[in-house]
Amino acid sequence: MSLFPSNPVTEASRLDALHRLNLLDTPPNVAFDRITRMASRLFGLPLAAVSLTDVDRQWFKSRVGIVQESVPRLKAPCARIAESGQMVVVNDLQADGYYADSPLAGAGVRFYAGAPLLTNDGYCLGSMCVLGTEPRDVSEAECAALRDMAAMVMAQIELQHALGRIDPASGLPNRTQFVDDFNDLTQDRPAGEQRVAGLLNLASPEQLSSALRAMGATWLDEVVGEAVRMLAEIIGAGSTVYHVTPTEFAFITAPGTDIDAVCAEMEAWLVRRALSVTSRFVTTARIGVAPFTIGVTGSAELLRNLHSAAQHAFDQDRGVSVFSQEQDALYRRSFWLINAFGAALDGAAGADADGQLRLVFQPKVDLVSGACIGAEALLRWTHPELGDVSPGEFIPIIERTSMVRATTDWVLRCAMRQLAAWRADGLELELAVNVSAVNLLEPDFCTRIVDNLRSHGLPASSLALEITESALMKNPKVAEATMRDLHAAGVHMAIDDFGTGYSSLAYLQSLPAQVVKIDQSFVLGIEDDERKRSLVSAMIKLSHDLGHRVVAEGVETAEVAGVLKGVACDEAQGYWYAKPLAPGAFVDWLEERESDVAKSA
Repeated sequence: MSLFPSNPVTEASRLDALHRLNLLDTPPNVAFDRITRMASRLFGLPLAAVSLTDVDRQWFKSRVGIVQESVPRLKAPCARIAESGQMVVVNDLQADGYYADSPLAGAGVRFYAGAPLLTNDGYCLGSMCVLGTEPRDVSEAECAALRDMAAMVMAQIELQHALGRIDPASGLPNRTQFVDDFNDLTQDRPAGEQRVAGLLNLASPEQLSSALRAMGATWLDEVVGEAVRMLAEIIGAGSTVYHVTPTEFAFITAPGTDIDAVCAEMEAWLVRRALSVTSRFVTTARIGVAPFTIGVTGSAELLRNLHSAAQHAFDQDRGVSVFSQEQDALYRRSFWLINAFGAALDGAAGADADGQLRLVFQPKVDLVSGACIGAEALLRWTHPELGDVSPGEFIPIIERTSMVRATTDWVLRCAMRQLAAWRADGLELELAVNVSAVNLLEPDFCTRIVDNLRSHGLPASSLALEITESALMKNPKVAEATMRDLHAAGVHMAIDDFGTGYSSLAYLQSLPAQVVKIDQSFVLGIEDDERKRSLVSAMIKLSHDLGHRVVAEGVETAEVAGVLKGVACDEAQGYWYAKPLAPGAFVDWLEERESDVAKSA
């Protein structure tokens, strides 16, 4: 099955769109009643209604020949329209296998025809419907007329609820007008025509937040005014600029415009703008460009594609970026993974073995004795549809969200529970857990760690926290203070992925860490690379001089293990010893390892 359905509109968002209009349970309206009477007369039928599909009911904003204000949603044809967004015709409800036992059929209704009430964003609010007490057929002309009346209803709804079509800050037409004009364009131009659209974003969300915090909302008005004046120089009379969000402006180029020419012109415009406006010191404008096809691409899809392209320009530090289906698919997958992981985390009850999340454990081996002296707890995620999701894919995504705190807490609880169970069975090991930069900035992080250790009856020395160099440099003073608190509580600390971050020696010597872990990128291939061997040897000597033990990651062969032992590395982990193992498999591996070590002694 597809993880990205063609219609991403959910029932929750559809209901939200309906409720925001404040139409439900409002008094009758002459404008709606006029359209309903027209439908009844046109079809020569006694019953007609403007029906809005709520959570569990069909509520009638306008009705002819119908006594009730609402009917149950269950088995109502209007509900099917809301779910599909398509017109529904039932020639004879009582002869229909699905609707024969519906409330409508039970009330004597035989014929039904309804056209969807669609918002510009693609949400179906309900239907414009006609009903009869006798079976009948319906012609294509009648269907077209019913769709036209549904469009009239929606025009009335929009007229009553629109907040205006001009943005007050820029004086330009807004997003609502863009959608209407785009829909008119699709009617006026031939289907299949290839066109190009662009979107200018004046600032990234981070830049906008910082600037507003420092200079206030009037600054944004000034930046918008500058952009409007400069855009008028490049967007000719044949095109319209729309102010679609506070910092974004969209436009559609003339027919036949070459996309490469658009990109080149936009790049040149950004250069001229950067040389002339004062906001260049605090914000960076980026432009997204997207091709689209008349009659195929909708307005909402086009705006999303444009925004995606502009955001990709920010991410890649480019002036202009063209929408890419491949990049968009990756982003949508990332967004989908965030939501799916959140659901998995919510559903995880402790270390529930039947859940999607679990911990595995990779041994750490003393290179001198060959004995296992510890393990690293690693998070794994098995999605019911995707299967195993690589931690290299989902962990960086989660670390950019608010879920990182809850994720770390879950991992720590599960790791400590497992550690306590092993110690109860006489197996005493140090267990390492990875924590992120965000965790080090939490004022109660140390307290939570200590409370967890105490609740599981574990000595602080049984736990090691692994933190990357890059994480430590996010906010060095706060990170160092948190590490010192943890060190004072007896928790061991390790600097992970050493050599890949800032490698500030002055900073490293001040940290209360007991262990330095050399990243696997320095270890892989070390047996055949003299430069790597010299570099790793120097890193080990430096770490020893600063009083740290050294662990090498990514050891996959006996030759690599031998080289590391020869340059005085203390510990190693990697596939040469064992892959990350489930708790039971880890114990089995450990027993076999102890036996092998004893035999070789």
